Amino acid sequence: MRVLAIDVGGQRVKALLEGEQLDHARRAPSSHELAPEELVRVVGELVPRDDYARISIALPAPVHAGRVTAEPARLGNGWVGYDFEAAFGRPVRVLNDAAMQALGSYRGGRMLFLRLGSRLDSALIADGALLGLSLGELPFRKERTFEEELGESGLERAGKQAWRTAVVEGARLLQGAVHAEYVVLGGANAKKLGELPHDMHRGDSRLTFVGGFRAWRAAR
Repeated sequence: MRVLAIDVGGQRVKALLEGEQLDHARRAPSSHELAPEELVRVVGELVPRDDYARISIALPAPVHAGRVTAEPARLGNGWVGYDFEAAFGRPVRVLNDAAMQALGSYRGGRMLFLRLGSRLDSALIADGALLGLSLGELPFRKERTFEEELGESGLERAGKQAWRTAVVEGARLLQGAVHAEYVVLGGANAKKLGELPHDMHRGDSRLTFVGGFRAWRAAR
């Protein structure tokens, strides 16, 4: 009953089988033209079909109840309403990519996950229950939203040092609002952060695969 975890991005498709080392993900190029039919073909070339029984897919798109609700900004079209289980011939669980990385980063208790990239994506896990959040559009400071301050545009506008300060300040406010015991800061820009407070941790994108495996087990 091994799980195949698939992380779909605008530049790469990565796939890892449960039990393999996190550094050994199989990779293939992606693009802004990638459609779900092409993903199925690519995965078929990366991993033999008999090697897995279930699939988890992380997508850069809004997902509700396992269904893509809007087309991904960094991929092609056709994702909304696509029947992944019929295409793969396997049970499939689809999650937003930030939610899947949050699930893989979870250490128990109540955790807030913030992904720092072009957007600000967020998720909360409370006692094993995964809750998708939309915190980026909330007002933060100087009539700007959390996404405008903590996202890529905020980094470019303010510079690295001021942006780092804004990230810690903003994360602390959001942490208090959802009563999280700790915060994980993931995404491409997390590596640009300096030293963090003791209850804030830098994320690891490889844990997206761990989230894919966990999606079939403990979390609800």
